[in-house]
Amino acid sequence: MLFAAPSPISRKPPVQRPTSWWLSMLRRRAERMYDEELDLSRPIPWESEAERQAAIAFFNAAFRAEESGLMQAHALADEVGRWDPELGECLRLYGDEEGWHRELLTKFLAHIGGEVRPMGRVTGTFYRLYGRAKRVETIVLTNLMFETIGSTTYRLALREARYPAVRQMLTILTRDESFHVPLNVHFLREALKRSPPSMRVRLRAIYTTLFAALLGSAAASRRRALAFDRIPFRALAGAYAEHLGRLFVHESDLDFAPPELLLRLFGHSRRALAASDDPSAVSVLSAEAAVDRERVVVTALDDAWRARGPRDARHAPSSAPLDPEREMAAVHRQALR
Repeated sequence: MLFAAPSPISRKPPVQRPTSWWLSMLRRRAERMYDEELDLSRPIPWESEAERQAAIAFFNAAFRAEESGLMQAHALADEVGRWDPELGECLRLYGDEEGWHRELLTKFLAHIGGEVRPMGRVTGTFYRLYGRAKRVETIVLTNLMFETIGSTTYRLALREARYPAVRQMLTILTRDESFHVPLNVHFLREALKRSPPSMRVRLRAIYTTLFAALLGSAAASRRRALAFDRIPFRALAGAYAEHLGRLFVHESDLDFAPPELLLRLFGHSRRALAASDDPSAVSVLSAEAAVDRERVVVTALDDAWRARGPRDARHAPSSAPLDPEREMAAVHRQALR
């Protein structure tokens, strides 16, 4: 069965915190959120018009992600607040952070001579389907996966970012996603406490389907943003596979698992991800390290792979130039097997 629960992999139980802890951290972050401003005092010396247009496309995609997170979080805050006021306030404060990002991205797009544009066909399809979701569990799981690929993309883009304003914008987004990803895992845990057992089967199906679709989306994004971020398809899709796969292997109580065939297509496996010494991006430890914005050290994803040393070098995605359309077709063939 494609959506059956996987055989268990031995791992430590995840560290968890109560909603009151998350709420106190969000309130603490809110106190100083608007103290930080972008330095847009100098124009960016783009190498070409193609690079500038690709940057506009890249940050438009980021804008849409933040806008969607804001709208869904505030909508859920009212619903969830009726049965858990503290969790509802967490959602509202999380939405406020997404809204702050949207404000920064609006200013940044204007600075580089861009504007908020209509969504492309692939991006628009994702967000239309996301917008139709009604159940709290489905919305939170989908948002969690979107946050994960956003964080992964920003960290990869940082390794090629040469302009100070671009690095600052990417650093802010990357840093805050380090808190948002584990926060969304907490939202999912709390929502699942109120769900019938049958909901797990539905969510596994959504996770697996969305996993394949997001890997495929890397090909579509290369047509628009490659001239800016310089991330080859294989590198981007491979990083998506690793981090969407790593999403739950260390969170055993949630009972999700990435599709093994898609992991192996990019040189990973469930067991290897579970055995990794790297802290899970969804862990409380990651959230604790990201609470105080001014103390967070943000590294490009390429630097993180290099720090692992030769033992894990085989898991770094290849930067060899490949045909994105052919690779995307291979992803979908594996998903349908």
